[in-house]
Amino acid sequence: MALVRILVDGFGLLQGWPSLAPGKPRHSTLARQELIGRLTRYSDVAGTPVTLVFDSGTTGRDPDETPSTADMEIVYSRIGQTAGQTLERTAFRLKPYGELLAVTDDPAEQERLARLGVKISACAAFVTTVEAAIAELEDKLRHHNQNEQSRFRSA
Repeated sequence: MALVRILVDGFGLLQGWPSLAPGKPRHSTLARQELIGRLTRYSDVAGTPVTLVFDSGTTGRDPDETPSTADMEIVYSRIGQTAGQTLERTAFRLKPYGELLAVTDDPAEQERLARLGVKISACAAFVTTVEAAIAELEDKLRHHNQNEQSRFRSA
């Protein structure tokens, strides 16, 4: 069965992806924007929607931040709740629609989500998957563009 959605602990993934937004504080708007951009590209490549959850207690949403779309949902936990609790609530709500993947490094959260029947990925493994998928797409595009340039020059 194909994944219907990927649920991501936003700040957990930012902590586990040091090459993303180098030199920027992990909770900054710029780091979040870079993460949103990278996961949007991955969602496009994978064809699977992503729900990216941030702790609202850590930072508030920037009014200029990228808005949610059907394929890239950006959620902030309610005040007094963690991103993990929001991930659980979202997983419970979406589970009847099919298979879910949750990306988090929190062992307790992994256990609770697994009990709901959600597949789990550690942040490092997910980063590797995302980077490989985007690199493969970029290689295909580069190859396609080279072929088209050659074809254009020959014509």
